[in-house]
Amino acid sequence: MKKALIIGAGPAGLTAAYELLKNTTEYEVVVFEESEAMGGISKTVNYNGNRMDMGGHRFFSKVPEVNAWWEAILPMQGAPTYDDILLQRPMPLKEGGPDPEKEDRVMLTRHRVSRIYFDKKFFDYPITLKPELFINMGFLNTVQAAFSYLASVLHKREEHSLEDFYINRFGKKLYSMFFENYTENLWGRHPSEIAADWGAQRVKGLSIFAIIKDVFSKMLPSKKNRKVETSLIEEFSYPKLGPGQLWEVTAQEIERLGGTIKKNCKVVGITKSADNKIISLTYECNGKRITETGDVFISSMPVQDLVAGMNDVPAEPARIAAGLPYRDYMTLGVLVPKLNLVNKTKLKTVSNIVPDCWIYVHDRTVKMGRFQIYNNWSPYMIKDLENTVWLGLEYFCNEGDKYWNMTEEEFAKFAIDEMVKMGLIDHADEVIDYHMEKVKKAYPAYFDTYSEIDTLVEYLKSIDNLYCVGRNGQHRYNNIDHSMMTSFETVHNILNGITNKDNIWGVNTEQEYHENKEEAENELEVD
Repeated sequence: MKKALIIGAGPAGLTAAYELLKNTTEYEVVVFEESEAMGGISKTVNYNGNRMDMGGHRFFSKVPEVNAWWEAILPMQGAPTYDDILLQRPMPLKEGGPDPEKEDRVMLTRHRVSRIYFDKKFFDYPITLKPELFINMGFLNTVQAAFSYLASVLHKREEHSLEDFYINRFGKKLYSMFFENYTENLWGRHPSEIAADWGAQRVKGLSIFAIIKDVFSKMLPSKKNRKVETSLIEEFSYPKLGPGQLWEVTAQEIERLGGTIKKNCKVVGITKSADNKIISLTYECNGKRITETGDVFISSMPVQDLVAGMNDVPAEPARIAAGLPYRDYMTLGVLVPKLNLVNKTKLKTVSNIVPDCWIYVHDRTVKMGRFQIYNNWSPYMIKDLENTVWLGLEYFCNEGDKYWNMTEEEFAKFAIDEMVKMGLIDHADEVIDYHMEKVKKAYPAYFDTYSEIDTLVEYLKSIDNLYCVGRNGQHRYNNIDHSMMTSFETVHNILNGITNKDNIWGVNTEQEYHENKEEAENELEVD
């Protein structure tokens, strides 16, 4: 048998392994994962019976293959009622769903609510033209925003930076209120220093014009065939026990099909032959270094680390890979009896907490980037749903900076103090429990040597038995479905002897590709 060695057990790596095993018996498949968890940044952490989602992951795609794949792993189930949740009552499944012993293996249908917390007021995100928007902004800001937007329509900027991209679509006033500070907090760089590529990739179709168009389309008699920009979706799917559940079940299926997953095994080296083919990889496991040969190598590890561990890389690709930037992620799970935020919406929620899954923090007086309310993602992620609210306070940082180097106690004090400052709770002693998680290289960034990445990509394409997939494997800010699609294309090429890799690297970049694939989700939102 041929051997396929796959680096990383995130969405891209596990999808590639599952697709290979499902579609052929010609390959022995081995997956190497640095940690104990499945799912990469899409993992779910279980702390004292309360589950944490690393970054918030909505499952929504316009790509039929992706939706069918999710449905095959975790069948769809409806939204639970209040009584269903509190009584842990099984809900009816679609015909052909899992057997009763696997009733937890389901996707819930969730209502999308995410808002901006700015000036201690809530604003819908994406921005909507509801009366609350103008009330919260005030008369002067509303007038300034309107004239600013008109100016951006009449005088388009050349898009050299992300700042130019946002101003062209929202006007300078709304940009300064809702994009400038948050973007700088997220990436650690001002939007004027970030390439416009990031916006072009993550905010396709979203603009004031798209919002107005969506408002009027909702007034039509039938909304059945209404085309909605992907950043304006109103419902999404979500695994009952968090996003990691999907990948944990996928891992079980991979092993059932005969694949091997080696946990706590970090790949540290890639060996190429004189004819530019990879012949083996080296990994560390239990204090030992082990080398394993293979025929096909699929990598979802960060490009920077892949190239650094590879022999005989030419100077230019090596320099570009070494200079690629990343942003790291920290979150503090916080358990409290209640939140001070009042639910003024018409949406019913358990314990009457606000209905948001996540809330963006645009308060310039705090460092918090966003906070999640896990109760609203899936009520089954909370141990005591009736009496507690389980939050994730999210911070964007760089590995080794002052935030990253904080102890759990120091980080907890800092983050909880910000909760009090924002008015989420009254006193720090209200906190029942907390837990810190860190994720390295969570967000590949679009500055520094990224502008030269095409040179690096051409070099990686030239290694004929190496396939780079996923967010970090391609240094591209992919959503889950895009990461999976890179693996679909990779397996298709392997099984059909296709050596050209343009289709793999073309996922989430070329407009023609999106049109052919009915365009997968692209959002401004961090996930």
